[in-house]
Amino acid sequence: MYSYKTGLPTKEHDDFVKASNQTNLLQSSSWAHIKDNWGNERIGFYKDDVLVASASILIKPLPLGFTMLYIPRGPIMDYTDKELVAFVLSSLKAYGKTKKALFIKCDPMLLLRQAKLSEFDSAKDKEETLEAIKNLEAAGASWTGRTQDLAETIQPRFQANLYAESYDVSNFAKKTRQSLRTARNKGVEVQFGGSELLPDFAELMKKTEVRKGIHLRGLDYYQKLLATYPEDSYVTMATLNITKRLETLQEQLDKALSEKENFTEKTRQNKVNNNQQTIERLEKEIAFLTEKKETSKRDIVPLAATISLEFGDTSENIYAGMDDDYKTYQPAILTWFETSSHAFERQKTWQNMGGIENGLDGGLYQFKSKFEPTIEEFVGEFNLPVNKPLYALSNLAYTMRKKIRSKH
Repeated sequence: MYSYKTGLPTKEHDDFVKASNQTNLLQSSSWAHIKDNWGNERIGFYKDDVLVASASILIKPLPLGFTMLYIPRGPIMDYTDKELVAFVLSSLKAYGKTKKALFIKCDPMLLLRQAKLSEFDSAKDKEETLEAIKNLEAAGASWTGRTQDLAETIQPRFQANLYAESYDVSNFAKKTRQSLRTARNKGVEVQFGGSELLPDFAELMKKTEVRKGIHLRGLDYYQKLLATYPEDSYVTMATLNITKRLETLQEQLDKALSEKENFTEKTRQNKVNNNQQTIERLEKEIAFLTEKKETSKRDIVPLAATISLEFGDTSENIYAGMDDDYKTYQPAILTWFETSSHAFERQKTWQNMGGIENGLDGGLYQFKSKFEPTIEEFVGEFNLPVNKPLYALSNLAYTMRKKIRSKH
């Protein structure tokens, strides 16, 4: 016999999610504290008094007292159990009516396709996910389908994920390995920390906003992330000690100039040319860093950084920023590499690099593909109408609003 109850204790919910094969950060009870401009409820679904499904629900207030309910990467349940799916959706609908919900939106932690980058094009749809779609539709949910644009869904439908079991730098492309060496050879260093790194992180994010022409979060939000997950979060930051780097460059320049003085008419021309190119390269970098040091008034400057949050045995790279002035130092490549390496040192099973373009053809994809990730295609969103007379109009208004916002 099935039953459900609201107000499921956080530990009971979180333990259930962590023990499932659908563990994800967005269904952690703490995520609702991040989205505190929404309401929240946790519902547990039982079969013979045993918890068999759970959902952390975000509740968005709408005009005239109506609401929209959203279950990010949930509910957590066995979607191949047709009877369970029917009960969960009917129960959610009953709960939605108590909240004057127009509709309930969810995007389950279900993968249609999953394969290494080189094998993804030939990957076949997962049979259990196709079965899940049928069960959800039979229970009254409407599937939005295989959307084509990254902005069409609340959560990305495609993501790049790194798995500890197959994570090996030797599998990276030659250019990626070269970029890692370049960063280290140029004196880029990486540190892990917490709130003490957030002011510099926020500045990097502002520079990223300007570069990409987008609007991101501010310092207060990043502080909230770390405060909400105090034991399960970290900042990875790549920095450059300008003073130290200038000293190294000056030593290299002095050596090149000394070598030049010893050239004779018999010195091979290619050696002369290489020496001159080295001098020019060193002088250019010295001039660049000297100006940067005078401008920043700092010996050590941040170049790139990420924020990662953990839940269970998973890790999510939530935000990343970079100072594009230092792009030749390859700080982003090194930062993302060290971020995932740190996650696996902390015994995480996978480290999610975040969303990529659905067509696997944009800037996010081009950057993240450097790490030879596993490409994952999620099933996407389902809508469960609660107020049928108003559902079609409200869903249309929601869709139009999302399209408008995605253009800004």
